[in-house]
Parts: sequence; structure tokens; C-alpha cells
Amino acid sequence: MTRDLSTLPYRPCVGVMLLDESGRIFVGERKDTKDAWQMPQGGIDPGEEPQEAALRELWEEIGVTTDHVDVIGQTSNWLTYDLPKHLLGKVWKGKYRGQKQLWFVLRFKGRDEDVNIETEHPEFDRWKWSNANDLVAEIVPFKRDIYMALVREFEALLA
Repeated sequence: MTRDLSTLPYRPCVGVMLLDESGRIFVGERKDTKDAWQMPQGGIDPGEEPQEAALRELWEEIGVTTDHVDVIGQTSNWLTYDLPKHLLGKVWKGKYRGQKQLWFVLRFKGRDEDVNIETEHPEFDRWKWSNANDLVAEIVPFKRDIYMALVREFEALLA
């Protein structure tokens, strides 16, 4: 019997658009996929509020603490994406068809030295500050629509 993977739920998740003082966006190159850049993101733990999850993910993925950021925005709605067919049923133990994400915009008040991608479970090989056009161009294709929506929604906050 073949399972209909399109009926799987979306994984609840948060994302962080971290902006420097010039309005450039933090992106990291994924360790598991060369030339695939993304912003910090991750699942929401049971009992965790979305903003709490976003700040935790920021710490876990890039070592930035809450005293180095101000939360300045969040998406008006959840955004969803489906996994490409070759990943469907494989990632997240096959429990989800994609993610539904609530995104937060944070202003970075620290210095570049305050970013540390050598975390306990590193996700990124390298990182940089990016502009909105490069961000959208460099993201993995199945997340591109979400990133375009984020750039549109937060246009006023970007340089």
C-alpha cells in the first residue's frame, strides 16, 4: 500500500531574518549542501512560544545571544513550503511534508565577532551578510518563494 505523502502535516517552525545596522541579512552556507545558503531556522519545541524558539535557534545555530538582538518584526501569517519529492518521506523521520514557518526580524546590535557558527551541532560552514537580491538567488529553490515573500513583507526594514 502506497502512503499519500501529500496528506502529511507541516512541521511547525520559526525562522530568523537577522539584520545588521545597514539592513543586510545574515546567511549561512549549509554544511550538508554546498552553495545552499539560508537564514537560521528550526522547529518549535513542545510548550515553546514561537519567539522563544526563534531566539533559541539563533543561539543554537550561530551563537548569538539575546543581549545582541532586538526583535523588530514578525510575519503577519505562517508561511509554508513543501519538500521536494526526493526529500519527502526522508527528512524529519518522514513525519512532515514540509514546514509552516513564523519568521522574526531581529536587529543585530553586536559585532561580527559575536557570531559563532562553531556551535555544539554546527549547521553552517561559513556565513556572510547579504543583500535581499542575493539572498533570494542563493537559497535552495524549494524555499525561494518563502524568501521572496519575506523580502516583500519586510522591505521597509531592509537596506
